[in-house]
Amino acid sequence: MSHAGVILGLPELEVERVDRNNAIAVYAKPKTRPSCLYCHHPRVRIKATYRRTLKHTRQGNQLLTLYLKAPKYHCLRCGRYFRHRFKGVRPRYRASEAFRLEVFETHDGGVTQAKLARTHQISAATTERWYQSHCQQRLSEMSNRPCPQVLGIDEHFFTRKRGFATTLVDLHRRKVFDVRLGRSEASLQGYLRRLPGKDNVRLIVMDLSETYRNIARQYFPGATIVADRFHVIRLVNQHFLKAWQDVHPEGRRNRGLLSLMRRHEWRLKPEQRENLQQYLGEYPALAALYEAKQRLIQLLLLKNLRRKTAQKKLPQLLKLLEQLRHSPLRRLAKTLTSWLEPIVAMWRFGKSNGPTEGFHNKMEMMSRRAYGFRNFENYRTRVLTHCGWDGIINRV
Repeated sequence: MSHAGVILGLPELEVERVDRNNAIAVYAKPKTRPSCLYCHHPRVRIKATYRRTLKHTRQGNQLLTLYLKAPKYHCLRCGRYFRHRFKGVRPRYRASEAFRLEVFETHDGGVTQAKLARTHQISAATTERWYQSHCQQRLSEMSNRPCPQVLGIDEHFFTRKRGFATTLVDLHRRKVFDVRLGRSEASLQGYLRRLPGKDNVRLIVMDLSETYRNIARQYFPGATIVADRFHVIRLVNQHFLKAWQDVHPEGRRNRGLLSLMRRHEWRLKPEQRENLQQYLGEYPALAALYEAKQRLIQLLLLKNLRRKTAQKKLPQLLKLLEQLRHSPLRRLAKTLTSWLEPIVAMWRFGKSNGPTEGFHNKMEMMSRRAYGFRNFENYRTRVLTHCGWDGIINRV
């Protein structure tokens, strides 16, 4: 028995012959007769046959073309006529789904439309049409997704004319849930009011943005707000470096000292720690701020704590914030105090907005590759297709 149909990916075909010249031509016909499409009666007769020509795939550097002998059937029970349906080939299409998917993945991988026109013998307009068709197919599969239980929210730059956009990420599945234009409550309220399944959200991870915190409180009242650890620690370092600038501007410009000040104390080598302590010995006030910063970062790096352990650590944090209120870092203490509940939640849960920042890098590369987007809906479709879809397209 010939296995040529299985090798081609169309197992219901019976290959009659194969011609190899400049391209590969495969002549095939169906193995069996189907039942009636309307009444499912098994007895049908062949009324006529016609030829279908399909681009199927490429083998090596040669294009494989299918010449299918397609019967037209007549049902002996209901008397209706129908054409043979081939799996993996849509009616009236001149290319199989395997070939269309191959063009989509090749073009998505960076091959230009001009190169595909030479290798796959299709026009640039056809490549664009097939690419957009697969993007819309993927987008339609994601249209009814429920809200994720762990949601990451952050902003990213879109264009100078349209401003910023808001990214919503499913941090559990590590997929983009949606992208919406704007970052203010006024620009997002229409979308958030109509968002189904908002009660499913249990955690919302965000940076220290007052706007997003107000949005979370209003539209996700049952969710716990968790501060993103990276942004909290970066804020601490920014305030400390500003205080250092006020104490000793010349030392702040020293790149070697700057590198030592930014690192965690427990990651310094013995000679580095000795050089840093020698410098801090000349500025006692700066040494006290450095010691307070290190103790604060040690507390902020805690994660996955039990409730009782977090309750024991909370007095230490409050005491340290009280000390910072009477130091040049008073603004930092005020900010951390206002975000105390999300910071304590940061101890309890290990989720962060790291996947969101990674998706932002990928979105930036998409914009560069497309030389920018003018239409936000096209941009949203491209982002959701490549960063939000994780299924497999079912071939018809």
